[in-house]
Amino acid sequence: MSEQTTDLRETVRRRYAAAAVQVTEGGAACCGPQPVEIDDTFGSTLYAAADREQLPAEAVAASLGCGNPTAVAELREGERVLDLGSGGGIDVLLSARRVGPTGRAYGLDMTEEMLALALANTAKAGVTNVEFLKGVIEAIPLPAATIDVVISNCVINLSTDKEAVFAETFRVLKPGGRMGVSDVVADDALTRAQRAERGDHVGCIAGALSFTEYHSGLQAAGFTDIEIIPTHAVADGMHSAIVHATKPGAADPVTDGREN
Repeated sequence: MSEQTTDLRETVRRRYAAAAVQVTEGGAACCGPQPVEIDDTFGSTLYAAADREQLPAEAVAASLGCGNPTAVAELREGERVLDLGSGGGIDVLLSARRVGPTGRAYGLDMTEEMLALALANTAKAGVTNVEFLKGVIEAIPLPAATIDVVISNCVINLSTDKEAVFAETFRVLKPGGRMGVSDVVADDALTRAQRAERGDHVGCIAGALSFTEYHSGLQAAGFTDIEIIPTHAVADGMHSAIVHATKPGAADPVTDGREN
């Protein structure tokens, strides 16, 4: 790993660690923690009020994503779901409710502070069909072909090795498994330098792929049925987008959410 890659990853880690600490220790108000300060193109306002109301206030306050992947991933009873860059756990907790007691939701995060916050939120929510893992999204600590759906909320753009993220996502998915993520994507006309002019890496802008680059990266990893649908602008020529893709092969029938 290059020194620049290491530095970028550490910058991202520090930013999200600070956000977790802000929610846990410094964001208390009379009615609960205040959201981390971001604009209206990111954060918990992108979730339906009904979703927010069923979760601990800390999980909602720590939301830093650019969309709501649980609303577009079409989760089904009994499925196994993995959230890449799970943060305070909002998408894991929502996924756990959608897949039900026979399913399971995993959250993967590299930040100790976010993992601690997510575990505390899980306990408050009383949800038991979840598991949080420490690690990086470029090297997912799960066996191959064990996950039905991979979700993520504005995290893949932060990776400095998106090729590895796509390959690892493909590896852990079962045949017929699918990917449904929210991420920041750039217009094809924007150069990398122009993307950097619109925002920094840790702000989810400079590291974003273009529409063509994203499609090509998923295709190279083996995915089919790829679609990238912009939902709202986050900067000039930069969009929050819903990304769908499928791992070829017949999906196993969903039974009790456990491996044989």
